[in-house]
Amino acid sequence: MKKKKTIQNVKINQTSKKRQGRGTPLRAFFVTLGSVLGAGVILLAALKIVPRLQSEGEKEASIIAQGEEKKEEERFSLLWESIPEESRKEGEIGSEETRYGDVLADEEYMKVNRIIPWEGSSEEEVTLGFVGDILLDDEYAIMANLLRRGATIENGVSEAMLAQLQDVDVLVANNEFPYTDRGTPTEGKTYTFRADTRMVSYLHDLGVDVAVLANNHIYDFGEIGLLDTLDTLSGAGIPYVGAGEDLKEASAPIYFIVNDIKIAVVAATQIERLDNPDTRGATETSAGVFRCWNPEKLYETVSMAKENSDFVVVYIHWGTENVTEPDWAQLEQAPKLAQAGADLIIGDHPHCLQGITYFEDTPVIYSLGNFWFNSKTVDTGMVQVAIDREGLKSFRFVPAVQSDCRVDLAYGEDADRILSYMRELSPNVTIDEEGYVKPQ
Repeated sequence: MKKKKTIQNVKINQTSKKRQGRGTPLRAFFVTLGSVLGAGVILLAALKIVPRLQSEGEKEASIIAQGEEKKEEERFSLLWESIPEESRKEGEIGSEETRYGDVLADEEYMKVNRIIPWEGSSEEEVTLGFVGDILLDDEYAIMANLLRRGATIENGVSEAMLAQLQDVDVLVANNEFPYTDRGTPTEGKTYTFRADTRMVSYLHDLGVDVAVLANNHIYDFGEIGLLDTLDTLSGAGIPYVGAGEDLKEASAPIYFIVNDIKIAVVAATQIERLDNPDTRGATETSAGVFRCWNPEKLYETVSMAKENSDFVVVYIHWGTENVTEPDWAQLEQAPKLAQAGADLIIGDHPHCLQGITYFEDTPVIYSLGNFWFNSKTVDTGMVQVAIDREGLKSFRFVPAVQSDCRVDLAYGEDADRILSYMRELSPNVTIDEEGYVKPQ
């Protein structure tokens, strides 16, 4: 019935127009003038409405941005409160010997800029440690076996290995899973990981100081899983890098001031190498990882970090799984990262060791492989570096073996075999019997 009425109305209007066309020229003139004036009034009204709509849209976007920034500040405040008081020592403001005294004295500035004061074990240098993939999902072998054996960290990582991990000032590890009991697994993905939030305590047991989240499993249970991870790590007082509520947070470096040396850690992932990956890249308004398949944003971030720190570490998820040779994308990005300002490049994702090289003064290990990840017997290791105000002092590869869901230092023939293997993979460097690496 409504449709029939609409059709009748159209016919009546068409008839009226025909009749108007038969009227006098003067009448036609006034009709035309009325139409023009009416259109003008409508246009003026639209011009007034559009700016108002734009203003309302900008206001709404500003409110959303402020909310996201507030959440980030709240998470970092949780982290800040977890730092021991003795580590929050203030610098001597204006002292010639203390370059970062003004920064250390301004807690608010440090919170906003993700700068953490840190106590060094030596006044002469700072030691940094790096390991590859870890997995704390109790539905997979590593954690299932640890829990079966008694749940203490020593049942998964040997005391000797723990001593190496805990001996460095700052330890960085790849956290290749979300902490959450919510969300749904990514449809069609062969392996999806997640860990109970209480499992985060094992990072403390290992001595982890920075959790890298830029990888292809942190989004396995969707955005809610990622956001739970950010909250879990913040609540546990563990800084994270490489993912966030938006691109600003995901791409932001984390900074440490240790012994008056400012160190930046940047993390990004090339994986998956698709325009629309399962692991979402963060945007201006949505959560995700810091993707660098298109690397320009990463180069800009590294350059900015170099301008604001003394030493820049780039921890990057790249390469081809189970392939010992770096692929073309690794080979293409590594020298450009060094040129952008990276002082050290640490890679992972292939689940196996890859070689070491240098670009000018910047060492690169293309892949650290698995560290404590699955039940396979694989060669692995830890990178230890020492730096001072002049830059890199030493780079050491410490060989280790993952076997039977445990990680231990490699000894004797195993250590010699792994170091020999790393020499084969690394023709442009020398590696001595203790694992110290130098360019040829």
